[in-house]
Amino acid sequence: MGEDMTVDELAARAGFTVRTVRFYAGRGLLPPPRLKGRTGLYGPDHLARLELVRELQSLGLTLAAIERQLERIPADAPPDDLALRRALLSPWAPEETEELDRHELDRRAGRHLDDAALAKLEALGVAERTPAGTVRVISPALLQMGAELSAMPLDALVAAHAAVERHTTELAAELQAVFQETVVRPYRERGRPAEDRERLLDLAAKLKPLMIQSLVGSFQRAVDRAIRRSVPGD
Repeated sequence: MGEDMTVDELAARAGFTVRTVRFYAGRGLLPPPRLKGRTGLYGPDHLARLELVRELQSLGLTLAAIERQLERIPADAPPDDLALRRALLSPWAPEETEELDRHELDRRAGRHLDDAALAKLEALGVAERTPAGTVRVISPALLQMGAELSAMPLDALVAAHAAVERHTTELAAELQAVFQETVVRPYRERGRPAEDRERLLDLAAKLKPLMIQSLVGSFQRAVDRAIRRSVPGD
């Protein structure tokens, strides 16, 4: 069993309340604990499932979607297998949104943002206004850069943002399909050997920064090529 934990210890390790852990167990997200007398004992597999639930929540999945995802995992799946699933499903944009008043928004942006500038930040997908009059910052890391870009015409920002969203969505879907077909499917067909699992965990850890750097570099080169093609007589 490895390290046995009470429900209180499991909740503390996973970063959930005991009430939440019991709720998830009642919804079938956790297998039953091992009973020792009247005490339920949980192991590393229960902890790994809760950590997977947290990753899926970070992706914005609903409870129903999380339940469907966990239904596909055998009840006796070892913690290492669950850790691999968590690594493959972990979000690439883990930033949490922040809700700011206008004064704090100006301070973070480094200058005053009027309603027109805020509308441009919304067009860029950086922030959005709430009914309460505050501003929900979707990407705090991009706030200052977005504030500087807000000097551009709104139409240009909307068109540029739409183009980026369209092409990155298509690229993400294609890359996901390639990874599933060339890496994940062969691993499953080989019976999920432990040595392959370790290789996949290492690959998942290195994939995000590698792909982001590759995407930025490829985009920069593509823009340079587009500029050269736009020069008459080149």
